[in-house]
Amino acid sequence: MEIIRIVFWLFIFINSGLALFTVFRERERDIAAIWAWLLVITMLPGFGFIIYLFLGRKISKENIFDIRSQKRIGMNQLVEAQKQLIETENLDLPETKHLDTTLELVSLFLESNESILTKGNKVDIIIDGKEKFDKLIKDINKAKHHIHVTYYIFKADGIGTRLLNALEESAENGVEVKVLYDPIGARVVGAHFFDHLKSLGGQAEPFFGSRLHILNFRLNYRNHRKIVVIDGKIGYTGGFNVGDDYLGLYEKMGYWRDTHLRIKGNGVLPLQTRFLMDWNASVKNQTVRYKESYFPVSSFVGTTDLQIVSSGPDNEVHAIKKGFLKMISMAKHSVYIQTPYFIPDEALMETLKIASLSGIDVKLMIPNKPDHPFIYRATLSYAEEMVNNGVEVYIYDAGFIHAKTIVIDGEILSVGTANFDIRSFKLNFEVNTFMYDRILAKQQVEIFKKDIEVSYLLTEDIIKNYSKWELFKQQFSRLFSPIL
Repeated sequence: MEIIRIVFWLFIFINSGLALFTVFRERERDIAAIWAWLLVITMLPGFGFIIYLFLGRKISKENIFDIRSQKRIGMNQLVEAQKQLIETENLDLPETKHLDTTLELVSLFLESNESILTKGNKVDIIIDGKEKFDKLIKDINKAKHHIHVTYYIFKADGIGTRLLNALEESAENGVEVKVLYDPIGARVVGAHFFDHLKSLGGQAEPFFGSRLHILNFRLNYRNHRKIVVIDGKIGYTGGFNVGDDYLGLYEKMGYWRDTHLRIKGNGVLPLQTRFLMDWNASVKNQTVRYKESYFPVSSFVGTTDLQIVSSGPDNEVHAIKKGFLKMISMAKHSVYIQTPYFIPDEALMETLKIASLSGIDVKLMIPNKPDHPFIYRATLSYAEEMVNNGVEVYIYDAGFIHAKTIVIDGEILSVGTANFDIRSFKLNFEVNTFMYDRILAKQQVEIFKKDIEVSYLLTEDIIKNYSKWELFKQQFSRLFSPIL
């Protein structure tokens, strides 16, 4: 017994020493994340350290270099031109009640993310999975030159096979098909899922990192983007991944309520750039160069002015989060947010509280069920804090809401892949579309109000009636929020 006791305490001592050395050696890590990882490693001796090796280590300098070194293909001249227009105050801004603050938001994205403002786009908001995939596949079938696809989750089920068959048919007809998938999100498709597409001349590659994800010590950094570009003229981006659950066919989750965009116009070109940059950072031996056919400039086809903004662990600017902060601080009347995961950092929490306490109508909508138990419990904890600060929190009760949207004053709207959580702001590669269009923004307000009809209000009485066990689970999960 004495030997066992000595071995046990020696193991604890070594585990603690390794925890301190490993976590603190990465000096740029957020303090809250450091304490969360120390908690994991000390509470789960040995096993916690293994979890940290796979999920906790920062992205490698080699990967950061590969991503940062990719030039903004096809967009450099436009970026520089818009910077000059802003400097001379000659940029033709969208019509909004915010005036100078609109310029500030446009400038924020241009300076921090080189996100140009494209004008006169036609944008359709899609909130149903069947409609989204029907439109997408119809557009794919009409492709003449190229189809570029990025999805975080790509499943080999009914809709996954249907989409793949459409891509294969296009490849067989001589259309250039490139698919970039996340090796963790698409882990269930199998090693040979894309073989037939490749035999037809198409390409399918994992975003940086081997498909052998058990050997990949950077599991925590996922490409959460969803982008489809067809002939450089039509783009899709938003919350939907590829799988039958996104059609509401999984009984456990019920109806899947998500929000996606179909874009026509020059707003597609920054999506094209984002795809090509990600492709070149991941596929070393098949680098793509600029082609005029990738960037067909079009005339105005609609009324929406927009900016495509991306963020990821390769950049400490966190442009999407800063955009959310700026939007909330700009609001004069209302802020409506939908997100499946609500784990904001201190800056966002305080900005939302200030808005609410200042008389701004702040509404938040979250799901009524978890797809990730720890994340959901932490979400409830933060949502309850919002209720205590005057925010109206609605629990969507007609299935599972996966939409990631924010709209202020019925004027400015963001739809994208980024949740209101620390993971989306700091760990995942994300892309959001920020739109300056009163008609579209008011449409999103109406969508939100319609969703309220199938939701219930989280009240102080409901919170008071939570069991002690439920409250414990929420607070315990919240301890790990910086790394969830």
